[in-house]
Amino acid sequence: MRRAVLPLVVTCGVLLAGSARAASPADAPCCGPITADGQKLAAFLDRSGVDHLWLAHLHVDWQSGAPDPARPGWSPHATHCSAFAAAMADRLGVYLLRPPAHRQTLLANAQARWLASPRATGWQSTDTRAAQNLANRGWLVVASYANPDPHRPGHIAVLRPSLRPEAKLDAEGPAEAQAGGHNFLKTSVVRGFSFHHGAWEAGDIHFFAHPVDWSRVPAP
Repeated sequence: MRRAVLPLVVTCGVLLAGSARAASPADAPCCGPITADGQKLAAFLDRSGVDHLWLAHLHVDWQSGAPDPARPGWSPHATHCSAFAAAMADRLGVYLLRPPAHRQTLLANAQARWLASPRATGWQSTDTRAAQNLANRGWLVVASYANPDPHRPGHIAVLRPSLRPEAKLDAEGPAEAQAGGHNFLKTSVVRGFSFHHGAWEAGDIHFFAHPVDWSRVPAP
């Protein structure tokens, strides 16, 4: 199990089914309740449009996810997980490595290296349970994978709040939204990173969290 870096204690509560029968610990949410800020994060991601923007095989504007009029046409290798993550961070007032500091090509690998470096001011490395807990509390949390082959793309996704049980968290990872080979508003880390076979089992997916000042996020 990954080592926690944040000084955070996550307790497993017990859900009550009806008024008398307690759910088994395996069915109880593992990572704390979804707070008011967590609800804002969920709604924010639902409005992102990632199900129809940042689409694979197109050149896109990294901020909007729309096809880039300056680069029309179809590209068989284009996917945009890193552009989507950077755009979500930008909209939340958080800096994540992005153009023009790095081009969109192989940006996810560069973001992984950047997040693990002292340059990532305000970002904190965390473990799986704390990552889901912080997303439930409205933090910006990303799951990041650097491809060991620097010439091949890595992957990055944005965690979303979820009341998933501990067994599901262990098997499937936290809940997330992403662009990539497949775009998802709601999926799990294991499914979202499935193109990178064995990354979850090997512990090569790392989590980084940054607080969000929701009072500064523009209302929809």
